[in-house]
Amino acid sequence: MRRRDVLIGMAGAALLARARPRAAAAPLFMYIGSFTQKDGGHGDGLSVYRRGSESEPWQLVEVLKDLADPSFIVIDRQQRSVYTSHGDGTHATAYRIDSATGRLMVINRQPTGGINGAHLSIDGSGRFLAVANYASGGLALLSINADGSLGPVCDAAKTTGTPGPHKTQQESSHPHHCPFDRSGHFIVVPDKGLDRVFLYRLDTSGGKLIPGEPPSVSSRAGAAPRHVDFHPTLPFAYVINEIDSTITVYRFEPENHVLKPLQIVPTPPATYTGNNSGAEIVVAPSGRFVYGSNRGHDSIAVFAIDQTSGLLTAAGWEPTQGRTPRFFTLDPTGTHLYAANQASDTVVIFRIDQATGKLAATGEKINVKTPTTIAFR
Repeated sequence: MRRRDVLIGMAGAALLARARPRAAAAPLFMYIGSFTQKDGGHGDGLSVYRRGSESEPWQLVEVLKDLADPSFIVIDRQQRSVYTSHGDGTHATAYRIDSATGRLMVINRQPTGGINGAHLSIDGSGRFLAVANYASGGLALLSINADGSLGPVCDAAKTTGTPGPHKTQQESSHPHHCPFDRSGHFIVVPDKGLDRVFLYRLDTSGGKLIPGEPPSVSSRAGAAPRHVDFHPTLPFAYVINEIDSTITVYRFEPENHVLKPLQIVPTPPATYTGNNSGAEIVVAPSGRFVYGSNRGHDSIAVFAIDQTSGLLTAAGWEPTQGRTPRFFTLDPTGTHLYAANQASDTVVIFRIDQATGKLAATGEKINVKTPTTIAFR
């Protein structure tokens, strides 16, 4: 074989190796935030857990107790910094992670330009933090400095419209979620109070939020869209609606200003007649399943995704072994689901069947008061 052919073959192999997706590593550190005061919260603060390997149980490392209501957590893309919002507070906090121990040190705090930052997300460049200000309405954008500290609000957008029909939960704009899509360029904002889902593009050159065209789409009256997640490869988004306990499937093509509803499905089983509200939603990394949490039925609903149409078919319900699963998440490997039972002070861990999407409890349960959010490193 000629040397030129060998070099070409080696170059091709290198390109394939770079293109081939790498399996996510099992997390060694876990961060759990709690309500300490808000909504009857009695948590201790921001808890840090560690384990030596995936087969070992989680062990508590430290609790940062001088924090009021660290209600949502996000970790930066380099996994050097943690950011939290604070219940009914008006600021976000940045922390530096000790890479060896996982412990946290506060870097700084910045006002978010609003009240009750219900959700935080980081853009694809890692230079901006988006905040959904639930109580005051609207979206804020803060810069992230090279050292991980937060800069001041560099732009803000007001979510406007007609409030929904619920007299106590939809009296004004209540954006509850503001994740960036898979590209890291577009933000989708479900607004529980206005029965609308907003779309923005981030202009990273100027740190500006650009509204979609149109800026929002309406949901069913009284649905109260709460959280959203995206299919990893297909043009679909899935929104869980809090008050009417449904999931809406959307065709999602942000570059073409498309956010079109395709289907609405209930999150509890048809035989359930009790009170319920939808909370969290996650699309599996495989793109084959959607998970949604039910507060009241106290379960994780499992739906199979049609890989052509994006539509959902119910595949089952798994009790969370606790009350009020406000939050849940999948670990980075996509093999385990962690359910945060806010009203029973537990995080329960489930194994995911990759073929069926169904859940099975591992038997590991973490006792943590009023858990509201989980992030892994």
